[in-house]
Amino acid sequence: MGSRVTTYSPKKVTIALGHHIVTGYADDSFITIEPGSDGTSHVIGSDGEIARSLDPASLFTMKISLLQASASNDFLKNMYDKDHEDGSGMFSVNICDILGNEKFSGAQAWVTKHAAWNRGKTTNNREWEIVVAEGYFR
Repeated sequence: MGSRVTTYSPKKVTIALGHHIVTGYADDSFITIEPGSDGTSHVIGSDGEIARSLDPASLFTMKISLLQASASNDFLKNMYDKDHEDGSGMFSVNICDILGNEKFSGAQAWVTKHAAWNRGKTTNNREWEIVVAEGYFR
């Protein structure tokens, strides 16, 4: 049996935040998506009986790392500012790894905190934290 060869290219990962297409990904890891709920938990009774609980929440925390000069920093800052001004800073999220056929999406997302601002001898990365409500992987 021949070995299976797969290919990954960061150029084939697209991130759409509302109508904005993210550009200027950081030079290393540029996106992380983690569940924000417990998933499944359990309790063991005194007699050893086990009861499970399924967390109904499908909340995710997403971190996007961008180059300091990325235009997407302006978009995320503007959405954060809009949310704090009048609550209108929500947007949808659609992420697709075209070569890997992996997708993540959510209809409602918002920037939870502004990226740290730093300067040095060379360009730096900025990491944005976004919460996605009712997110799901396909």
